[in-house]
Amino acid sequence: MSRRALVCSVLAALAMALGLVVAASPAVSAATPVRIMPLGDSITAGPGCWRALVWDQLRSAGHTDIDFVGSASDGGSCNYGFSYDPDHEGHGGFSAVGIADNNQLPPWLSAANPDVVVMHLGTNDLWGGWQSMDTIMAAFTKLIGQMRANNPNMKIVVAQIIPHHGCATCPDDTVTLNNRIPGWAAGLTTTQSPIVVVDQWTGFNAATDTGDGVHPNDAGFRKMANRFAPALAQLLGTPTTPTPTPSTTSPPPVTPTPTTTSTPPVTPTTPPASGNCTASYRVVSQWNGGFQGEVGVRNTGSTASSGWTATLTFGGGQQISQAWNATVTQAGAVATARNASWNGSLAADGSASFGFLASGNGGGSVSVACVVS
Repeated sequence: MSRRALVCSVLAALAMALGLVVAASPAVSAATPVRIMPLGDSITAGPGCWRALVWDQLRSAGHTDIDFVGSASDGGSCNYGFSYDPDHEGHGGFSAVGIADNNQLPPWLSAANPDVVVMHLGTNDLWGGWQSMDTIMAAFTKLIGQMRANNPNMKIVVAQIIPHHGCATCPDDTVTLNNRIPGWAAGLTTTQSPIVVVDQWTGFNAATDTGDGVHPNDAGFRKMANRFAPALAQLLGTPTTPTPTPSTTSPPPVTPTPTTTSTPPVTPTTPPASGNCTASYRVVSQWNGGFQGEVGVRNTGSTASSGWTATLTFGGGQQISQAWNATVTQAGAVATARNASWNGSLAADGSASFGFLASGNGGGSVSVACVVS
């Protein structure tokens, strides 16, 4: 072999070796955003500005790796002074039963491939009072099955819908529907695909928070966002990106928007059982001057209960302003919560929970206890 041929052979061998090394190096890819689908009717679609406010709250809390998805878009028509992702799957006039019966959800899911669905549906199912609650709940169940068929790990947020005063029977039927949702969700939720129920009814005033008894105005959208955002933040977990500058939007009229100074403290506590009941407490989210808390009660007795009462003792001057899934009164440092009409009966080892908004520091001195009857 000539000297030149030998040099060429060596260079070729080196090139092949380098090529193998490059091929063996793994490609570096960016983290995939969490895909969130807002699903609903005109309350979600037009203009559905709760979506913009939720987007802004999540981003301000450090959740920058999110992507709202869906076949529809509002074109950025919610003018709050910040940009947001306008994609959604809200369709004016649509009902849960109609979407389920016509199998409209599967193609939407296939196109968007969401990781999380946020569902506010049922308003249009209640017009006229002719649709049975069993039919509506069966439609909800079918939709959940279709979500999980698209993604077995789907995380699902289901709303107890805002008050509906669009027809004579609508207000009472809304209460009935909302009372059915927690028990239904508890029967379908799984560790792999959790269903989180968000109470959008309690504290929402159709006279002042809607323009027509059905569709939210700006005050209503802010209330909706302040319920959906903490639930989504909890599902998303600790932000993986640096916390950005807090949003410049004005604070909501009722509930302060969470600030982004720190990750909300989560402080579960389980005090000694009081007789045949054990209570737990945790902070869902914390902001400057207020917090959202949750209390769980568990029947530790051997027989079913017909009702429960939980007592919270605050050591830091905290004051409850709103509550859901329980009737709550407060005198001084002691708040007393009694079960709602639909969640008082607990089987042996059965549990229930209620949430509340309060002023002060949720991570401060708080003790809880409960009794069942």
